[in-house]
Amino acid sequence: MQVSQQSLYKIEQEYLDLIYDIERQDGLITQEQDESLIINKYQLEKKSLSYLSVIKTKESFNLQIAEEIKRLQAMKKRNDNIVTRLKENLLIAVRTFGDFEVGFTRFGTRKSQTVEVLDVNQLPKKYKTIKVTEQANKKIIKEALQGGEEVTGCKIVNHQNLRIN
Repeated sequence: MQVSQQSLYKIEQEYLDLIYDIERQDGLITQEQDESLIINKYQLEKKSLSYLSVIKTKESFNLQIAEEIKRLQAMKKRNDNIVTRLKENLLIAVRTFGDFEVGFTRFGTRKSQTVEVLDVNQLPKKYKTIKVTEQANKKIIKEALQGGEEVTGCKIVNHQNLRIN
C-alpha cells in the first residue's frame, strides 16, 4: 500500500471530506471511497504512532534534563557554600592580621550598612510597603458551581485531554 506522508491535520481534512461525500450520497460508499477510508485509517494509525514515538522521546529527554538541572543545582549550592566558607576564612585572616597584599591582589575590609527590621508590625505606616495578593480559590468555586450556585465571572470549562494507554 503506497501512502504519502501527511500531517494529522491533512489526514483529518481528507477524512472529513470523504465522510461529507458519503453523506451527500445518502450513505452509499463507492469502491474508491472504501479504499480511501482504509488508506486514511492506515495513515492515521501510522502518523499517530510516529507522534507517540516523538512524545515519548521528548518526555524521556525532559526527565533527563530535569535530573541534570537538579544535579547542577546541587553542584552550584556546594560551590556557593565553599565560596562562602573561603570568604569567611579570608575575612577572619584580614581581621586577625590586618590588610595585606599578595602579588597584585590586596585583601582588606570595607564598611557597609544594612537595616535590620526586628518587627515589621511595630513600624509606622510611612515605613511600610503593603503588598496585597488575591487569588481565586478555584476548588471552592468549582464546588459552588457544581452545586448550582452562580459565581459572577466564573464558569466551569470542560476540556478534552489526550489520554494514551
